[in-house]
Amino acid sequence: MSTIDTPVPFEPLGDRKEGARYFEADYRVRTDDVDQEMRVRLDAVARYLQDVANDNIEATEFSDTDPFWIVRRTVIDVIRPISWPGTVTAQRWCGALSTRWTNMRVRLTATHETNRFNPEDRPDGLIETEAFWINVNEQGMPSRLTDDAFELLAQMTDEHRLRWKSMNSDKAPAATDVELPDRPHPLRITDFDPFKHLNNAAYLEAIEDELVDHPDLVDKPHRLVIEYLRPIVPRSQLTLRRRRVGDRLEVWILMGDEQVVASTVSVTLLP
Repeated sequence: MSTIDTPVPFEPLGDRKEGARYFEADYRVRTDDVDQEMRVRLDAVARYLQDVANDNIEATEFSDTDPFWIVRRTVIDVIRPISWPGTVTAQRWCGALSTRWTNMRVRLTATHETNRFNPEDRPDGLIETEAFWINVNEQGMPSRLTDDAFELLAQMTDEHRLRWKSMNSDKAPAATDVELPDRPHPLRITDFDPFKHLNNAAYLEAIEDELVDHPDLVDKPHRLVIEYLRPIVPRSQLTLRRRRVGDRLEVWILMGDEQVVASTVSVTLLP
C-alpha cells in the first residue's frame, strides 16, 4: 500500500510591494465562463491569466527581448467567487524572481452586477493567483532574462532568489490504492494551441468535471494548485487518477498506456 503524502503547509500568497508598479486590464465575464451557479469556472480563470499575461508582454518591450515563457505551476485562491454578470479587473505584478524564472502574481476582482437572469445580490469577487513562469529560448530551453527584463521585474519585489519547490506529489498512487476509479478524459483538437501544446484552460476543464462530485470544496474558499510536468500533445490518451482525503482532492493526469504523470492537481479548502 502506498502512503499518503503530507500536504505542503499553507502559505498565503504575498501582497504587492508598496509602491510597486503593476499592469492592469479589464475583461468582461461571459456566459461561457461560468457554471450553472453563475460562478466563474477555474478554466475561465486560466484564460484570464493567459490573456493578461499576453497583454502585459505586449505592453512592454518583453515581446521583443523576452517573448517566450512557459508556466510550470499555477496557484488559484478562490476567496470570493466571481460571478456573471460583471467585469474582471486583473492586476499583474512580479512577486519573486531569479535569473531564469519568476512568480507572477495576478489579483482578479469583480463588482457583481445583476440582470434578469441573475437578479441575486452576491458579494464582490476576489481571486488571488500566482504562476511560476520560466523564461525559455526558441528551442524551449530555460534561458536567462535579459538585463532590462530582470531590472524591471526586480523593482516589483525584494525576493530575487526564487527557487522551485513542488507543492503537489508528482508520484501517482497505484490504482488499487485509491477508492475512486480511474476515469478517461477525452481531448479535442480545439484544446490545443498553435504550438501543439494543451491549453492551460483545458487542464482545468477536466478538474471542473471532478469538482461536480465535490461541491463542498467549491462552496467555500479554496485553493487549486496545478503543476505541469510533461507536455501533452494532440492525440494523447489521458486518464485521471483521483484521491479524496479530508478537505483535499488530488488528481494525477496520466498520459498514454504507460500512464506517465503529465500534470498534478490539488484542490483544498483555505484555512
